[in-house]
Amino acid sequence: MQPIRNIAIIAHVDHGKTTLVDKIIDQAKVLDDRKERTDLLLDNNDLERERGITILSKNVSIQYKNTKINVIDTPGHADFGGEVERVLKMADGVLLLVDAFEGPMPQTRFVLGKALDLGLTPIVVVNKVDKENCTPDIVHEKVFDLMFALEATEEQLDFTTIYGSAKNNWMSTDWKNQTDNIIPLLDAVLESIPATKYNEGTAQMQITSLDFSAFTGRIAIGRVFRGDLEVGQDYMLCKADGSTKKVKIKELHVFEGMGKVQVDKVPCGDICAITGIDGFEIGDTIADLENPEALPRTEIDQPTMSMLFTINNSPFFGKEGKYVTSRHIRDRLFKELEKNLALKVETTDSEDKFNVFGRGVLHLSVLIETMRREGYELQVGRPQVILKEIDGKKHEPMETLSIDVPEEMASKAINLVSLRKGDMLIMEPKGDLQHLEFSIPSRGLIGLRNRILTATAGTAIINHRFSEYGLYKGDFTEEVKGAIVSSAAGKATAYALNRLQDRGRFFIDVNEEIYVGQVIGENSKSDEMAVNLIKGKQLTNMRKSGTDEAMKIAPKVDFSLEENMEYIKADEYLEVTPLSLRMRKIVFKG
Repeated sequence: MQPIRNIAIIAHVDHGKTTLVDKIIDQAKVLDDRKERTDLLLDNNDLERERGITILSKNVSIQYKNTKINVIDTPGHADFGGEVERVLKMADGVLLLVDAFEGPMPQTRFVLGKALDLGLTPIVVVNKVDKENCTPDIVHEKVFDLMFALEATEEQLDFTTIYGSAKNNWMSTDWKNQTDNIIPLLDAVLESIPATKYNEGTAQMQITSLDFSAFTGRIAIGRVFRGDLEVGQDYMLCKADGSTKKVKIKELHVFEGMGKVQVDKVPCGDICAITGIDGFEIGDTIADLENPEALPRTEIDQPTMSMLFTINNSPFFGKEGKYVTSRHIRDRLFKELEKNLALKVETTDSEDKFNVFGRGVLHLSVLIETMRREGYELQVGRPQVILKEIDGKKHEPMETLSIDVPEEMASKAINLVSLRKGDMLIMEPKGDLQHLEFSIPSRGLIGLRNRILTATAGTAIINHRFSEYGLYKGDFTEEVKGAIVSSAAGKATAYALNRLQDRGRFFIDVNEEIYVGQVIGENSKSDEMAVNLIKGKQLTNMRKSGTDEAMKIAPKVDFSLEENMEYIKADEYLEVTPLSLRMRKIVFKG
């Protein structure tokens, strides 16, 4: 039997994880030289390419020195922790990728903690050593300190470290000694990561991921933990509620290169994809027919944030979307639950409203963005944190927030965080930046990123991760700006926008269609203001249209989906359609 190594790559967002996988694929000559080559091969989802982050975990397999190496690319953001926790069960070791300048970040800590708890062997890869001001040796010490803090075992602390630059396609055991390939990394994988052991006995495989094919339906993906799986055999599917169901494997595939290859038999230790099984969920075990034994299911961290999803009932309902009814939205949300383990959906007493629970604003916004691209129209309410009663006292989710900012801007960031009940934990220089760490309530993060970026002229680098449930810290004292709401429907005129510019900033352009109750701007004061933007200039024989001086109208404020979600207030909805994002009052009295 061919030796197998199963490795997961874990890293913080944007530390070069998917780029490294590209280079591993190149080194193993997986791709056909005659085909056109693209970067970030594994980020094949449009959203992943646009945001430059990995959202869904993926598998590739390479051959190196007669050994099969299964590489699992994992998301780096804690909001997608549900993805990370289940795929780590397929691995025997992890490549921990760390930026040579930034060092271990909050998200790295989250995923690494999960890997060490599972007893996986780590290899540390200090990436981007060609960056200016980078400190590879200090970063190596910080990783050691982090592993020690996460209670790693003696064997895990005796980790191998590889230095290099994935972008420039080199890796070495010494960062001062540049090579021209990444072979030292692949050699380290063969030496340090234990080969998969063959466990004798009846077949056992846990489904840790799923795929879908229009031809064969749902595909179960997982690692064979014991025995062998064979095509055409009957097995027992062990479900979450303890029930079992007889199933038959129609096709078996193993990963090879960027694709899959059909086989008749998969041995213990390899990762495979199974077609022909119905009614399975992630976490279920495929076991022996006569003597089924279920593997323990992965505990997924609980959601910390909820949002109300409802049908779009604005005056522009149905103009841009294909799926607009409550049945469409219900079916889509429950379909998402099959593969998005960290998500929860609850129905309410109203047919067209659903409470959706997720790990954070990014987790929920990726779902909303995916739905709008598929042609759905919906409205969402303001994100709410999930409060818990512990020992008779109210507790709320707390996050560790880290901000890297130029020294002269640090006081502005500290001030904004303290207004949201944030407590400072660390303040230290990091190159030419100031590194700040805070403990802050999750609800304090809603809308905070936008304010810090504005106050620091876009220079702040902001990261956060969930830490624990802490005592409720009380209400915030900061002043909130009021909304400018439209009191008339039609096209906004340049004349009206020009006259009202000094009252605040606007979210719409000249000639944009608006409706009554739509939030069209932010008042410079704290009270709300209803305005008529449809009004044109009164023209008479004495006043011609062209005699005024040219108008200078400020460009509209263009919010992203997350910024919109964080900006809306409790009495507002965000209307999401395939082409537009609009804020509106739930009830507008005029």
